[in-house]
Amino acid sequence: MARTPEQNNAIITGSIPRQLLLFFFPIWLGTMFQQLYNTVDTLIVGNFVGTQALAAVGATSSFVQLLVGLFVGLCSGAGVIIAQSFGAGDHDEVNRQVHTALALAIAGGAALTVIGLLISRPVLRLMQTPDEIVGMASEYLQIYFLGMIPQMIYNMGTNILRAVGDSKRPLYFLIVASIVNIVLDIVLVAVIPLGVAGAAIATVASQVVSAVLTVRCIHGSQGMPWHLQLKNIRIERSVLLAICRIGLPGAAQSALYSISNMTIQTLPAIMTNDPRQRPTIGAVAAWSVYGKIDFLFWMTVSSFGIAVTTFAGQNFGARQYDRVRRGTMTCLAMTAGTTLCISLALYPSAQLLFRLFSSDDAVVAQGVQMMHYLVPVYMTYICIEIFSGALRGCGDVRVPTIITVFAVCIMRIVWLAVALPFKHELSVVEFSYPLTWITATVLFAIYYAKGGWMQRCIAAQNAKTQG
Repeated sequence: MARTPEQNNAIITGSIPRQLLLFFFPIWLGTMFQQLYNTVDTLIVGNFVGTQALAAVGATSSFVQLLVGLFVGLCSGAGVIIAQSFGAGDHDEVNRQVHTALALAIAGGAALTVIGLLISRPVLRLMQTPDEIVGMASEYLQIYFLGMIPQMIYNMGTNILRAVGDSKRPLYFLIVASIVNIVLDIVLVAVIPLGVAGAAIATVASQVVSAVLTVRCIHGSQGMPWHLQLKNIRIERSVLLAICRIGLPGAAQSALYSISNMTIQTLPAIMTNDPRQRPTIGAVAAWSVYGKIDFLFWMTVSSFGIAVTTFAGQNFGARQYDRVRRGTMTCLAMTAGTTLCISLALYPSAQLLFRLFSSDDAVVAQGVQMMHYLVPVYMTYICIEIFSGALRGCGDVRVPTIITVFAVCIMRIVWLAVALPFKHELSVVEFSYPLTWITATVLFAIYYAKGGWMQRCIAAQNAKTQG
C-alpha cells in the first residue's frame, strides 16, 4: 500500500532537532540569496555610481518593506492554515487553500503595483529624503513596483511549499534568480551605465524568474494535494477568511514595524530646525549599508521563526501538542547559540565589512559605531521571533500581535518622540532597540509560560472539526 504524504512527513514523526535544522538551513540559504537582490544592487551601485545613488537605493527600503510586508503577512497566514490542514491529513482543504492563496497573490501583487506607482514619490518626501536623491529613489521605486505580481506569486508559492514540508526547492529557485540578478546588475549598472534604473530592472527580472520556477513546481506536483490546476485558481470566501484571520494581524505587525523604522529615519530630520543636525546623505548611506550587514542576524532569526511556525503548524494539526512545546524550546536554544556566534563574528569585523560597500570615511565611521552599539544586544530579540512563530503556527495571532505592536512599534516611537528633543543624538535612536526588545521578550515569555493560549487553540481546533 502506498504511503500517504503525511506518513512520509518527518516533521511530525522524526527527531525534533534534526527536523528543525533540516527545515531551517534551506530557508536560511534561500533568505540569504533573496537578500542578494538588494545587497548586490548596493555593492555595485555604491562602487560604480556613487554615494548619492547608494543612498537613493537605501532610502527606498523602509517604504518597500511597508507595502510588501503587508502582503507577506497574508502569505504567512496561508502557510499556517495549509500546514495545519496538511498535518491533519485533509487533502481537499489543502487543495482549496492553495488555489485561493495563489489567486490572492495575483490580486495582491496587482494592487501593490498600482499603490506603489502612485504614492512612492510623496512618501519619499514625507520621509524627509534628501532633495539630492529623491529623483533617483523615485526612479528606482517606479521600476521596482512593476515586479510586484511575480514577487507576490513567489512569496505565496514558497509559503505553500514550506507549509507542506518542502523548504529545498524555494532555495533552488532563489539561487537561479540571484544569479540572474547579479549578471544583470553587472551588465546594466557597471557595463551599460543605467544607474539605479539598471539595478531596479535587474531585480524585477530576477523576481519574474523565481515566480515562473515556483509556479512550474506547484503545477508539476501531480498526485499531491497541493497540485496546481490553473482553471481552479479562484478566491473561495471561507478560505480567504481563514487566511485573513491568521495573516492580517501579521500583516499589521509587519506594517507597524516598517512604520516605526520609517519614523526612525524621519524623526531626526523633523525634530530640529538646525540644518547642521539634519541627516546627511552619508548618514542615510550608513544606515543603508548597516541594514545589509545587519541582515545576517535578521535572516537567521527569521528563518528559525519560519521553521518553528511550520513545525508547530503541522504538529498542532496532527494534535501532537507536547511535540509543539518541545520543538519551540529546542528552536529557541538553537537560535540563541547561533545568535551568539553571529554577534562574535560581526563585532570585530565591522570596519572591514563597511569598507566593502563604501570608501567614504564618514559613512564607514558612522556605520561602525552603529554596529558596535547594536550587535551586542541581538540576544534580547530572539524570544520575540521564536515564541511568536510557535504561537502563530498554532493559530494564536491576536495577543502576540498586540505585544509586538505595543512593545516594539508604539513604545519605540513614543521613546524617540520624547527623548530626541532633549538629546538629539544617534545614541537615543539606537537605545530604542534594546529597550523595546527587552520589554517585548519579557511579555512574550510570561504569555507563553502561562499556557492558556494552548487550551484556546485546541478548543478552536475542536470546534472547527465538529463544525
